[in-house]
Amino acid sequence: DTLWDLAIAEVEKRESPDDDGKRMEVWEKSVLFVGNKNGGKTTIILRCLEREEIPKPTLALEYTFGRRARRHNTPKDIAHFWELGGGTSLLELIRIPITINNVRSFAVVLVLDLSKPNELWTTMEKLLQVTRNHVNKILTKLEKTNPKVATEIKQRMQNNLQRDHPDYELVDPFPIPLVIIGSKYDIFHEFDSEMRKIISKTLRFVSHYYGASLVFTSKSEALLLKARALINHLAFGYDKSKSVSVDHSKPLFIPAGLDSLSQIGPPPASDSDIGKMRANTPLELWKKVFEKTFPPKSFCDLQDTKDPAQDLQYAEYEVDVMRAQKNQELEQYKRNSSKSWKEMDLDSD
Repeated sequence: DTLWDLAIAEVEKRESPDDDGKRMEVWEKSVLFVGNKNGGKTTIILRCLEREEIPKPTLALEYTFGRRARRHNTPKDIAHFWELGGGTSLLELIRIPITINNVRSFAVVLVLDLSKPNELWTTMEKLLQVTRNHVNKILTKLEKTNPKVATEIKQRMQNNLQRDHPDYELVDPFPIPLVIIGSKYDIFHEFDSEMRKIISKTLRFVSHYYGASLVFTSKSEALLLKARALINHLAFGYDKSKSVSVDHSKPLFIPAGLDSLSQIGPPPASDSDIGKMRANTPLELWKKVFEKTFPPKSFCDLQDTKDPAQDLQYAEYEVDVMRAQKNQELEQYKRNSSKSWKEMDLDSD
């Protein structure tokens, strides 16, 4: 089906009544996948959509969709899947899929590569910060144009924790539904047990603090199914799993609202070390403790970004010939400009 086919079908479904004489509402949600470069985002999306394809590197911002029927002879619900490539180098593209028109039905999946702990916090912080700032700007506009919807969105996130939960006043929920996926668990499982414990506890705290769900996955079919269950809940409204796994020696699986600060425990550092760390918020304290064990790598994502024009899978003879010609003209222009500057008489009388 093309997008036009989907649009026509959706209008027809909304205009035609179901068996009870009532119009059947089509469920339409959007999910944005962000995270580490080569972290496994595409693999997870393909698995969710049950597509047997070989994953290809994501170029900038890519889109696909899935359709599911809730029951026999009912309209198919639609889920829009967006994937941001480039790790943290293309942050400005986040504002394209999340708009004032769809923020009410939007969710975010953050995929973190567990095999690269030194990149973990920086990647997580940058992506969540930019996404949150963008969504908050949208909510500020909504408060003026449609305050009812803005209040509904904020209240929905607060409801991830019951009001009688001991941490209700201590957390700061993300403005839209969030799932954090720790990928490449098979490599992570080979880490030293103390390293695994620090990473697991930290991600448990961050997920709980933001009102997010947390799951560890790998290429294992059983683990992919758990991640798929959480994503299907966001995308198609499937029932939310109530099973929980908090054992640090096993893959974590913690749906939003089912963890607590008392179960997670304090940051994995001695009291004397914690006393020396100046932190204004619990999140900042956990960051300092985590980065003491896993110092962030000093790297520039922009320098790592490969030029898609040099990628053979996008080769087009006519386009490539013209590009080469323009590159030659540009180099000639640079050389001529350089000569003209050198020949100028810059001495003042």
